Amino acid sequence: MPELPEVEVVRAGLARHVLGSTVTRVDVLHPRPVRRDLHGPEGFAAALTGRRLVDARRRGKYLWLPLDNGDALLGHLGMSGQLLVQPKGAPDGRHLRVRLVLSGADEDRDIHFVDQRMFGGLSISAGGADLPPEIAHIARDPLDPEFDDDLFVARVRKRSSGVKRLLLDQGLISGVGNIYADEALWRARLHGERPGDRLTGPQVRDLLAHAREVMGEALGQGGTSFDALYVNVNGESGYFDRSLHAYGRQDEPCDRCGTPIRRVAFMNRSSYFCPSCQPVPRRRRTTVARVAE
Repeated sequence: MPELPEVEVVRAGLARHVLGSTVTRVDVLHPRPVRRDLHGPEGFAAALTGRRLVDARRRGKYLWLPLDNGDALLGHLGMSGQLLVQPKGAPDGRHLRVRLVLSGADEDRDIHFVDQRMFGGLSISAGGADLPPEIAHIARDPLDPEFDDDLFVARVRKRSSGVKRLLLDQGLISGVGNIYADEALWRARLHGERPGDRLTGPQVRDLLAHAREVMGEALGQGGTSFDALYVNVNGESGYFDRSLHAYGRQDEPCDRCGTPIRRVAFMNRSSYFCPSCQPVPRRRRTTVARVAE
């Protein structure tokens, strides 16, 4: 699934190529990608037609295009969604689901929403130009200049859940998915099952710094692409997967100590870690009260 760096690459591409354009026609070629829109495919198309795209914003893995009337086009890429800026007359891709025909800023380009597995989607957020209410509950991400480090540290240290679960908690911190959680934990030398309340403040800050570092590096390389589904608006794949130290490297030697990387099941996904650099935490001791005879 695309994570924060991949979605940010798409957002930046839309900002470069389509801002100021007006939507002159919307073709919904399959209803599923607009299933979250309360007004259905026809209402979705009508709400966009004639509207100008004034910005491109993101929170966590969601992105939205504010419209000139105060509404917004809200999108989530799901597992395989792509927002592609295509030249007019480009042949329809096999998995093209929604087409936005544009005019204005660049008369030669349109937006194609392509989604093979159709877990992603688009919808109109009424009054959502500044922040769609549908995603107001999602926390800021660590690359957001308004992210509150002190609050994050305090909240992590009050919870008994494993720190990887906390990194994936979108109400606590957004945008850190499975890949970058594993990479940040490897860099911080922390096991994902280490409880938050057994971490020191400096350890949490160090982990946060590594999360920022690894996602910043991924942004510089266009994101992480394991197959042709993860592309920017021009259809180009990122190549940060060549720089991964933990994720997807089962049985390969740790880049730090040479110990084979281990894979374990985690929340219907996988976790990858070095058993030497990231030792499994000891179980908490439980005190059993003696019953008087």
